[in-house]
Formats: sequence, structure tokens, C-alpha cells
Amino acid sequence: MKVVIIGGVAGGATAAARIRRLDETAQITVFERSGFVSYANCGLPYYIGGVIENKKELTLQTPKSFRDRFRIDVRVRHEVTAIDPKKKTVSVTNLETGEAFDEPYDKLLLSPGARPTKPDIPGMDSPRVFSLRTVEDTFRIREFVEEHPPKSAVLVGGGYIGLEVAENLCEMGVKVTVVQRPKQLMNTLDFDMATFVHAKLREKGVELRLGSEVLEFEDTAEGLRVRLKDGSLFLADMALLAIGVTPDSQLARAAGLALGMKGSIVVNDRMETSVPDIYAVGDAVQVKHAVSGEDAVIPLAGPANKQGRIAADNICGGDSRYRGSLGSSVIKVFDMTAANTGLTEKAAKAAGIDYDRIVLSPASHASYYPGAKTMTMKVLFEKKTLKLLGAQIVGFDSVDKRIDVLATAISAGIPADRLKDLDLAYAPPYSSAKDPVNMAGFMIENLAAGKVKQFHWDEVEALPRDGSVTLLDTRTVREFERGHAEGFFNLPLDELRERLTELDPAKPVYVMCQSGLRSYLACRILSQNGFDCYNFSGGYRFYQSVHFEKKLSEESYPCGMDKEEEACL
Repeated sequence: MKVVIIGGVAGGATAAARIRRLDETAQITVFERSGFVSYANCGLPYYIGGVIENKKELTLQTPKSFRDRFRIDVRVRHEVTAIDPKKKTVSVTNLETGEAFDEPYDKLLLSPGARPTKPDIPGMDSPRVFSLRTVEDTFRIREFVEEHPPKSAVLVGGGYIGLEVAENLCEMGVKVTVVQRPKQLMNTLDFDMATFVHAKLREKGVELRLGSEVLEFEDTAEGLRVRLKDGSLFLADMALLAIGVTPDSQLARAAGLALGMKGSIVVNDRMETSVPDIYAVGDAVQVKHAVSGEDAVIPLAGPANKQGRIAADNICGGDSRYRGSLGSSVIKVFDMTAANTGLTEKAAKAAGIDYDRIVLSPASHASYYPGAKTMTMKVLFEKKTLKLLGAQIVGFDSVDKRIDVLATAISAGIPADRLKDLDLAYAPPYSSAKDPVNMAGFMIENLAAGKVKQFHWDEVEALPRDGSVTLLDTRTVREFERGHAEGFFNLPLDELRERLTELDPAKPVYVMCQSGLRSYLACRILSQNGFDCYNFSGGYRFYQSVHFEKKLSEESYPCGMDKEEEACL
């Protein structure tokens, strides 16, 4: 059996090694357009910043190592220019010599990945403007940074690559500005959770131009002049475009393969395309979202590796199936971590799901053990069935651990209230006796049982301030004086039972505290005394972060903030 693989990195390289493990007699040839067949794509931003010092650390396998260990013929700097499904050949050009030839195949695997989305902006050809996809791109940026140490940089786009490069440049002392068309960074998070990322970046000196757009780059003697849609101008020493990726599917299109959303390659759960004996994996393919069942393009290394293994199994006569992707991801943002799995609110709404959500702010481990840090968790579930839909966490410690537990629970079909029953490891340095994931289950169980009702940050503004409802803040007097939501009055939790007569039982009561715990306790007291009570989801800490960012967005505040504002976050 002759197998030809177009593209290496995660999907193609994984498939090649798996095919060899399954079939010692298969003839396997990999064509890779770049000079590197298997490299740490996700590590590229950290080489730019010098965190990864040796460029050799980025290379996971070389053509020689593939040959020596797996007897696989890997040809880098070879570009496949056409596929002929009838003849079962591919046309190849050796980019070093210019030689062109046809290569036959019995089975063909496409792993072309995705290419950086490049808008039609004047000045894109400037040597100061970069994109980041390949190892060669990384070397060019690192070389520029070393030979022309920049004092300022503009990053267009607020996804993973943009934020990771922003952090690395900022740690090098570069003044970084991020320009993002939407009014939030990281579309894998909902706006409310993204506000914590915004605050962290501003704290570290990164300037955010959200809801903005670059119209033009212009090389000048002073530097790269950047013109924004609002007419503002500023200078930067370099620019990086990281506004997203587009499936690299031109070969598939020309060969007549069926394409889906964003021009991605349509595959079934066996990773088979619409043309017999042609498979496709990785960032270029359309898959099913594991929660919603909707078509999705999810360009992440984890799914690409799994898909490569599945395609290899089926090429070798097996029957492996891809069960869809949750889109689980995690990113380091300076000393903060942001992670997500499953559906966001935006995605749940788009899928027409009747969902609810909880927000909690637990400690990373037992609060009495030194070093405990607060994380903010948001968990989405379907109201009627309590099916887990997704989760987002932003914090400083053990965020990855909790998002992985929640991703596993979603994959296993565990109902949201059953999170309380998970038997998770506990010792004071690592967790609490009631793990944050267990706490989420307790909260959802209380909601499902009717023991508590809640309201959310996007409902606060609409609450009447005419006296027809009671707006209650149960924090201490000192906490309340430091800041509170408009219209709320202070009645500390520990005084509530003795002062119930000050409240009108005929009026609904909306209760807020710092994290949501004291307000929950207040609601239990009030409910059992005949009050119609609603607990604020997430607490004032959460409300303050979202409200401040929303205010910045609505009032078009200049980027950056003073120390007093930073302290509020």
C-alpha cells in the first residue's frame, strides 16, 4: 500500500507514525511545503520572546529521524500543487530545485492546516509587518527583534497567537498595543469572562484598542505608521497580524472535494472526504461540535493529533471514529490562566439551546493553606435536562485541572448536578474538601431543586430603582463603602435575621455580596421567612469587572487606565 501525506506538523506526522506502527510494509511518503515536518507549533510565540532559547527545541521530528525510526520518506520544501483523484496521483514541485513530478498513491491524506487570515490592508508588504504560522515565520520575527530591537509593537487580533506574542514582547520591554475589531479578546470566552483577561493585560501595560480596526500601514523614517478606522494614528516599530486562520483548502477545492463552512474540507467521522481513498485531518477540516452537534472548524493541536490517529487506523483497514470536538483550550496570560471547554453562551444561543449558567469564585485550594488564589468559574447547562454544555475558568492556579475535569464530565455525559458527586482528590495544598467542581454541582442542584433563584450581570441595569423591589448588598459596611452597584443598600449578612422587619416581604429582593456565597445564605434566610429572593450570580467582584469593561466599551474611554481604576479590578 502506497500512502501519500500532504502536510506534517500535528495531523500528518501523527498519521504517518501511526500507519507505520499498524503496517510495517506500507510505503509512506510525506510532502511538507515548509522546511520542518514536525514542530511545536504552539511553542512558536515563546521562541520569539526567548522563553524557549534553542531553536532546535521547536523541532519534534526531522526527515532523518522519521527515516531512521519509522522508515518514512519525508520530503520537506516539497509543495503539492495538484491532486488527480482519477489517476490517483499528486503533482509535486521541489521548491529547492524547481523539479516537478507526479507521485502515485493508493491512499491520500490531506493535512494542509490553515493559513493566517490576511486582510487587504495597504502597507501589508512592509518588512515590519509579520504573520505567524510556520517555524520560518518565527525565525524571521526573532531575527528582526534581535537585529532591530523594537520599543513598540502593534498586534492585530486578540486570539491565542496574538495574546501569546503580546505577552512575550511585553516581557522583553516592548510597549504593546492590541487592536481588535470585536469589543473583546478571545472569542472562546464570553464577554463577561474575557473582562478579567482585559484587566490583566492592562495591568501589565498592554494597550487595548477594542472595537477598532487597522485601515493602513505606512513605512516612515520614524517607524511603522498605523492608521485606525476611527482616524487615529500611532507609530510602532513592528506589527503582527493574528486575526485568525483560514482553512488551507485550495488543493481540495481544485480536486473537487466537498467543502464546508469557511471553505473547510468536509469529512465524515472516519475522516474520509467526499472522494474515495482521500482522507483529511487538522485545521483544514470541518467537524461536529461534540455538544451541539453543529458543524464547526476547530483549529487546535489536540483534535488534529486525534484525527491523524483515526485516519491512520482507517487507512490501514480499521474502523475508528471521531466523536467530535469540545474545543477545549487553555492559555497563559502572564501569571493568569484562561481556559474553556464546550459551548459559550454565544454558541448556546446560536444553537437554540434553552440554557442557564452559574458563576462562582472559589479558591484554588484550601483557603487556610498559604498561597490560595481565587478563580472565576462559569458553567453552562441545559435547563430542562441539566446536560452540561460548557465551562470557562479564569484564574491563577489549578485552572487547567478544573477545566479538564469539566471537559471529561461533558464527554462522559454526566449531568450538571452530578458534578457534586465526583470523588476528587483532596489535600490542603491542592484543593478543598469541596472542590470547585463539586461546588458548581451543589449550586446547580440548588437551582434545579428550587432552593435558590438567581439573576445575572446583564440583568442588573434593568432592575427597577423606584422602590418596587429591594436591592440588597449583604457585605460588610467597609466592603460596601469601597464600591457597590447603583441602587443597592447595605445590610450585612450577620445582621440580617435581627433586621428582617426593615424589609418589605411584599417586594422581591435581589441580593448581592462579594462572591455569591453570603448572598446565597441571605436568600435562604429570606426565602424561609416568606420573601421572594434572587441571588446575584458571581458576586460584586464579578459584576465590577464586567461593568467596568462595559463602561469602557460604551463610553469609548481612551485605552489604559489610572492606578485607582486598576486597583478596582
